[in-house]
This record gives sequence, C-alpha cells and structure tokens, in this order.
Amino acid sequence: MPQMPPPLPSFRALDLNLLRVFDAVMAEGSLTRAADVLAMTQPAVSHAVRRLRDALGDELFLRTAHGVRPSARAETLWPPVRAALGSLRQALAPGSYEPRTDAVQWRLTMADATAALVSARLVTAIEAAQALINLRILPLTTRDPRALLEAGEADLALGFFPEAITGIAAQGDDSHLRHRRLYSTRYVGVMRRDHPLAGQALSLDAYCAAHHLLVSFSGRPHGLVDQALAAVGRRRRIMLTVNQFFTAGRVVARSDLLTVLPEGFVEATGCQADLVTCELPFSLSPVNVEMLWHLRHELDPAHGWLRDQVTASVAASVAETAPF
Repeated sequence: MPQMPPPLPSFRALDLNLLRVFDAVMAEGSLTRAADVLAMTQPAVSHAVRRLRDALGDELFLRTAHGVRPSARAETLWPPVRAALGSLRQALAPGSYEPRTDAVQWRLTMADATAALVSARLVTAIEAAQALINLRILPLTTRDPRALLEAGEADLALGFFPEAITGIAAQGDDSHLRHRRLYSTRYVGVMRRDHPLAGQALSLDAYCAAHHLLVSFSGRPHGLVDQALAAVGRRRRIMLTVNQFFTAGRVVARSDLLTVLPEGFVEATGCQADLVTCELPFSLSPVNVEMLWHLRHELDPAHGWLRDQVTASVAASVAETAPF
C-alpha cells in the first residue's frame, strides 16, 4: 500500500515559539547564528527545530558544510510565517527603531559609480539624524546579487539587475526578495574629447571597427552590447575588460578605446571633463537601477529606515546630476 502523508499538525497544539526559531534559522541559514540572534543556546535551537520537524512531519533543514539548507516544505512555509511574525511584531512594537540609540551595521553591495553617487548624501543623512548606523560597502562582482542576499552576505544591493528582477517577478509572492526602482538612465557611447570619432554621428561600421573597453563585474568577456551586435550579425573587438567604472573612465580618457556606460555614471568616473558621449548605432534597453533586499529585512524598522534614506539620497543625487 502507498505510504500515507503525515497528518497536518493541530494549530491549537502547536507551540508558536517554534515558529520564531524556524524564522531565525531560515533567515540565518545556520543553527549557531540563529541561536545568537535569539539569545538561545545552540542545543536549545536544535531541540526546537526537532519539535517543529516532528509536528510538521518534514525534515525542514538539511545540514551542509556551511550551515543548513531548507527543504522545499520549509521554503514554502517561510514567507507566510515571516509575514505573520512581522505583523505581530509591528502590532506590539510599531516604529520601534530609534536611530540615535539603536546601533546597527549594514552591508551594501553596489558598483563603484553607484557608491560615488549615493554614499556622500547617505552619510550626511545618517549624521544629520545622529544615527548609530555603520555601513560597509562591498564591491559588486555580479549582475545578479540574489545569492548574496539569500546567503546573508549583503543586506542591500543597488544596481542594474535585469535577470534578478525578471526572476523575482516570475516567482511573485513566493520570492524571498523585494525590490524598489531607484531611477532609470540609458546607455551611451563614451570616448575621449579629441577622439577621431568624436563630434560626428557614430555609424555601426565605425563602431565595430574601433577597439573597445568592457566594464564587467564578473570578468565575463562579453556583455549586453555584444548580445545586441550579435543580433544584427556584427561583433566588436574588446581590447580591455575592467570591473570598475572609474577605471573605465580613466582609460578611455587617455586612449582611443570606446566604451558604453549608463549615461548617469559618466560623472562618477571622475573624468567627465575629458570625455564625450554619443548615441549608439544600435538599440539597448533602459538601465533601471534597483534596490534589492531579502524578505528577512522586510519588516525590520531599522532596515526600512535605511531603505528610505537610500531612496532619498539617490533621488537627490539624480536631481542635481545631469544628464540622467
């Protein structure tokens, strides 16, 4: 006879404290780190997980070399549990974050150009509020930061993440990630002011015949431009690949290399006076700069305060920096 699934647990008999432990283990990906967050011993957390596992008839977590990995049932269960706990927390202690007395530290990952546009205003806002917030800005090494956010290696990611946004939209309410559009810009060609191609309409033939610089966070030898060229049966020679917009600006300002940058990032290279921009002879999608964070921070008032400060800082920078 086929094995029958375990009976569903009685909600009336379920110890709701187990859900707080479950939430912490899901958020931290480790029983030890969850114990630290909950001010419990690691054996106590393990015992709570075993009790919940027995109640639900599911393993919930599988041990790995770096902590624990949730089961499919745990992944499905976590969003409604976290939302319910967050609503309860807000009801019992609404707006409980006090910037002047609550010390927190956040890790943000972004490209150097984004950091140059945002950081100064963000620091000014923190100092004006006398907030006990320390920030660590981590280098962005990928166009898809979902793994960093899922693993808790970063608390906030800022940048152009088309693949991540598409994935989040496809998952809908089942996604563990949230996002907010910060601003939109467009790609432009960039070259030094006295470049032989400066001051004229850039043809596709001239573009492909030139030598190019590619900004690639991951080091991949091709990007969106190469995909657009391949779609029309063309290709370019990428002579140099770098992982910073500042480096790109310095090199292009002193060579005959062409590059393609988001228009709003040209100033952040620090070489704007030595550079000119031009329309590209092919179409690229707009650059939508987004802020991404994990569901574990959705209802955290300190994290919400940070998100609002980032949004305001970006808006102020965009308003005063032309062109965007």
